[in-house]
Parts: sequence; structure tokens; C-alpha cells
Amino acid sequence: MDIYTSMTRFLLLLLIGHTLNAQPAGKAPPADVFTGIEDQQASRVLRTLEGKPGRWNIAPDEGRFLHDLVVKHKYQRALEIGTSNGYSSIWLGMALRKTGGKLITIEIDIDRAEEAKSNFRMARLEQHIDLRINDAFKEIPKIPGQFDFVFIDADRPDYKEFLDLLLPRVRVGGVITAHNVISHPRPMRDFLQAIKTDARLETTIRETKSGISVSFRRR
Repeated sequence: MDIYTSMTRFLLLLLIGHTLNAQPAGKAPPADVFTGIEDQQASRVLRTLEGKPGRWNIAPDEGRFLHDLVVKHKYQRALEIGTSNGYSSIWLGMALRKTGGKLITIEIDIDRAEEAKSNFRMARLEQHIDLRINDAFKEIPKIPGQFDFVFIDADRPDYKEFLDLLLPRVRVGGVITAHNVISHPRPMRDFLQAIKTDARLETTIRETKSGISVSFRRR
């Protein structure tokens, strides 16, 4: 009987030791950003684009954050400034397919825009993403109506000018988000000061590696 008891204790200790090595104390296993995402085709495209050199894309967890923000608030009329190869646009396009909305995304570089267009086709999101190839300062005045979601990921010194241009066109309850507010704050100091002090906005910072500002228009 003692032999069996000792063997049982040995096997139990071995199992506990293996579990502790597999999951160090205080650290949860990393979450998959695609958990709960039903769109398998767009997800596959996103996985191929992740971390592509020279494209300055947002991180996967940032893409999921923006996706969930759009879905949670049921936003339908979205604007993105700075498409690059379309990585962030696909995250937003998936969300807007759920809400019945559409994204207008603006890219000034023709080669990157053509690459994005191809990626949108592969993701089967063409009906939910309207890509404009132009200088955003020239294109935005051509777009009629208001927005309920804006994502700025362009030249950082221009952020404040984009804010001034777009804030009057964001409806109450809508949101302006911006990338790189933690990683590159110096070129956008005027923008950061404005979103923190403007009485029309309620701003928080999403503490990702690069940082995303989230400014809801309250009045």
C-alpha cells in the first residue's frame, strides 16, 4: 500500500511541476487576437500581412481593439487617414461589415494603395471599403456628411490639422482615434494638447506598444 501511495505522490508532483513550467506564476497564456472573429478569409489575409517590412502597420492587438470599438458602438460611417497596404483597413472593414457600415480610407502613395486594393479583394471586403488615392487634405473636403469613427495614422506633424478639419464633422457620440501617440509624441505635441483640453472631447490613451488615443465627441 505504501508503494502505491508513494508512486501516486510522485506522479502528482511531476504533474504539478510540468504545469508550473508550462505557465509561469502570474502570467496568463497570450490571447489570440482572432478569437471570436468569424471572418476566416479576412483573418487569413491579415495573418499574411502582419509585420510586413516597410508598411508601418498597426499591431494585431491594436487592430482588434479598433475592430471591437466599431462593433461595440455600432459605428457605420468611418474614415481612415493613411491606408498603407490595408492592414488596419481590413480590421475596420470586418467590423463595418457587422454593423452594416462602410470605411473610406485615404492613401497618398499609389504603390501602397494598389497593394491595399489587392488585399481588400483577397479579404472580400471591397463592398465595405472605399479606397481613395489622394492627399487627405484635398480629399476630405470632397466627402459629404458626418463621420462617427475616424482613425488617423499618417504624418504625425499633421495630426492637429486633421483634428481641426474633422472634429466639426464627427457627430456627438462619435470618436477620433490616432496611432503612435506613445511611441512618437513629440511631432504631435499640439495634437495631444488639443485632445486633452478641448471641452468637446473625452480622451483616453490605449496603452499599446505604439499607443492609440481615443477621443469621444461628447458635445
